[in-house]
Amino acid sequence: MNIMKFGGTSVGSAERMKEVARLTASCEGQKIVVLSAMSGSTNSLLEISDSLSKRDTEAAIELISHLEKKYLQVADELFSSEETRSAGYDLLREHFTYIRSFTRDLFTSNEVKCIVAQGELLSTALFSLYCRESGIDAVLLPALNFMRIDREQEPDQFYIKENLSRELEKYPGHSFFITQGFICRNAFGEIDNLKRGGSDYSAALIGVASDASEIQIWTDIDGFHDNDPRFVQNTHAIAELSFDEAAELAYFGAKILHPSTILPAKVAGIPVIIRNTLNWEAAGTIITDKASGKGIKAIAAKDGITAIRVKSGRMLLAYGFMRKVFEIFEIYKTPIDMITTSEISVSLTIDDTSRLSRIIEDLKHYGSVETDHDQTIISAVGEGIAEGSDAARSIFTALSGIPVRMISYGGSQHNISILIPSLFKSQALNALSAQLFNH
Repeated sequence: MNIMKFGGTSVGSAERMKEVARLTASCEGQKIVVLSAMSGSTNSLLEISDSLSKRDTEAAIELISHLEKKYLQVADELFSSEETRSAGYDLLREHFTYIRSFTRDLFTSNEVKCIVAQGELLSTALFSLYCRESGIDAVLLPALNFMRIDREQEPDQFYIKENLSRELEKYPGHSFFITQGFICRNAFGEIDNLKRGGSDYSAALIGVASDASEIQIWTDIDGFHDNDPRFVQNTHAIAELSFDEAAELAYFGAKILHPSTILPAKVAGIPVIIRNTLNWEAAGTIITDKASGKGIKAIAAKDGITAIRVKSGRMLLAYGFMRKVFEIFEIYKTPIDMITTSEISVSLTIDDTSRLSRIIEDLKHYGSVETDHDQTIISAVGEGIAEGSDAARSIFTALSGIPVRMISYGGSQHNISILIPSLFKSQALNALSAQLFNH
């Protein structure tokens, strides 16, 4: 079994869907194709939900009509026969009637997820219908029948494996399956999701549950690059990465892969391959448990970082201080990215500021608190780069003249991270490429 996941841009138009159908049909063996919502759909559905939550029904109805017209246009371009086009119209009418039903009742926050889920349900329904019209024998497996998270919002892997097996057993002799990424049910049976970017995560979980031989993530770029091509010219695709290297890059800003994707694949020992739907011939990046040489392989940048410094004379020689600080972040379920300490202060970074004001109020019990917003974490990633001084020396030579707020070195053998003001991000990325990769 192979898992082939396609993101929003890969199914973002009728022509792209046709290309994905041709690509997946040409691949031999059993496969499960995991699709995201068409690009832009999730944002539009969130906009609709926002209008409904504000009880601006008129705006919501207008947004729904605009999105429906977009999908009708896609159906016109996607289907060639009148019979299939009519079936596509009926399908769209059913989904948008459901979305409009939320404009007639009091809207609750729990219903946002029901609306947002329509993006994946629409893309897979249209794709499945096109496959049928094209003579491709594909089966649509509803993800809501087997994807579930538990009370801690973590995937219920036993449930997923058991119920996916039951779904597959319904179709003996079939080899082509289609399902939705991102969406799932929660422990109470309600429609939920794996958060933004969760289709990659879905693919990994489905890969583990189906004992897949590989997990393919198809996107619009030739695999992981050694730097961010949006800011740096002449970047190069990386042929091979270890799970640890890929996890560091994904977590610290490489948008090509959702950070949660790596762990399930790593535990199960299933290779992950990043491929380009716009360039089928490109080898992409293969991610396995083997590292291909030491040294810095790539640079990643994570924006939207806030640095917090807690300064207290009581910290000096006081045990228990760090535990109390960490407990505050645990209470407010806010992960920490970087941390540094001195005799009288501790500095750390977060990217979720939704509970920042309450966190600061609690931290003030232990000392004075300072915050710096609009920061960026620049991470250099590669096997064993923290074992010697050469990598660090090269990094700091490149960043000469750029103000550095924090440094994380030695916490991981695969990562050296530096916090800088976001204003200097582009300058830092280009300087690092010139120094490390001779770009």
